[in-house]
Amino acid sequence: MSFRLEREDGRARAGVLTTGHGEVPTPMFMPVATAGSVRTLSPEEVQATGARALICNSYSLLVRPGIEAIEAAGGLHAFMRWPGTIFTDSGGFQMVREGFLVRKDDHVVVFKDQVRGGVRELTPAGVVELQERLGSDVAMVLDDCPPAGADRDHVREAVRRTSLWARQCMEAHQREEQHLWAITQGGVHPDLRESSTSELVALGFDGYGIGGLSIGETVEEMWQAVDGSIDRLPRERPRYLMGVGSPREVLDAIGRGVDVFDSAFPTRIARHGSVLTREGRFDITRGKMGGDHLPLDEACGCRTCQEVDRAYVHHLWRSKDARWMNLLSYHNLALMQDLVRGARAAIGEGAFAGFYKEWERAGTKPSQ
Repeated sequence: MSFRLEREDGRARAGVLTTGHGEVPTPMFMPVATAGSVRTLSPEEVQATGARALICNSYSLLVRPGIEAIEAAGGLHAFMRWPGTIFTDSGGFQMVREGFLVRKDDHVVVFKDQVRGGVRELTPAGVVELQERLGSDVAMVLDDCPPAGADRDHVREAVRRTSLWARQCMEAHQREEQHLWAITQGGVHPDLRESSTSELVALGFDGYGIGGLSIGETVEEMWQAVDGSIDRLPRERPRYLMGVGSPREVLDAIGRGVDVFDSAFPTRIARHGSVLTREGRFDITRGKMGGDHLPLDEACGCRTCQEVDRAYVHHLWRSKDARWMNLLSYHNLALMQDLVRGARAAIGEGAFAGFYKEWERAGTKPSQ
């Protein structure tokens, strides 16, 4: 497995990530399949949007259905019927979710099992073993993600522990065909970002996630932290901004040199009636949609936009027919794939700045 950087346009990059399940052109956007599925969509539908990789949460899969059930099915790819690349997160992000964390120290993280009761323990070595047993193509290390607003001492301690755990993860990793990627921390403190990134780069991981962002900090603080991490990441390794998924944020990050994205944002807002378009967002549940016979996005060629109009999707919503969530989720994911595919093509032509201006309004504010 490898990453090949093919073209740069300013700081924007186009490359190819190669895994045991094929090549994935970058920039790339991954739908989130937390517990082994992208909600309301089949694997075939997710693939039809243009997605070539997705991400699952190994902790969620450990809790339900359990690692043994997935192994019995032949591994995560067979269990999900997903032919492409799979990333697995460590589950460490649960630490910032209210009601999950019991305690943590340099050796273990203890979570509440909110499905079966009791507690679950994660160690750096155990997280690596779990992801190896799942059979994912890219495994993420266990990192210590401090909550938004954490004070400097708290963030400094998280940086120290993240580096410690990263070394333990690397020592435990045995599957040569599986990428192991680190996750930088440091909150919104430039010197701590620099320290975390430098320490992890020195260990020589296959790729690098930029973590601990999009959890409550300001947009300006987020981009300052991203820039502080990217400036110290090796040019020849892929860069992954975790949990960022609005069109405008993805565009801004591509322009800064990020290669990989994941977010539940497009499908989550779809299930609440919000439609992404190149002209902004609108709400399909609004009354005037009942008489609107335009496609969701006139510039979109996805299945939803070709087959139905806004009035019909609004009708399905009013009728409590759950298919409306499938139609909107499909469209929103297809739009995100169009965005990263178009960005890649523009980078190849040295025209990313113009492409950025064409998409600048997408997802920034409601258009209707």
